[in-house]
Amino acid sequence: QVQLVESGGGLVQAGGSLRLSCAASGIIFSGRAMAWYRQAPGKQRELVATIGTGGGTSYVDSVKGRFAISRDNAKSTMYLQMNNLKPEDTAVYYCVALYPMAWGQGTQVTVSS
Repeated sequence: QVQLVESGGGLVQAGGSLRLSCAASGIIFSGRAMAWYRQAPGKQRELVATIGTGGGTSYVDSVKGRFAISRDNAKSTMYLQMNNLKPEDTAVYYCVALYPMAWGQGTQVTVSS
């Protein structure tokens, strides 16, 4: 059974940093591209970042230069380093395996002004 478990969310002041982790099981982790999505209150979910099986990355424009996605295949874990956080980054962040898509439970990130 596929399980994607996020951790590391919480409350942080604007300008601060958080590191999200996603522990994967039930998949061949090294063979799956991975992604982080987020959903802010009252808004649709948004693709934040992706990382391919070869380590290539992509980011939505609003987080470029501030967020960094990475993966450790030996630990079947994906990370999202989030720096210089802004209130508009407040959302539930989801770990997603691609494709077929499998979703984690989400972790809340709240950035106060």
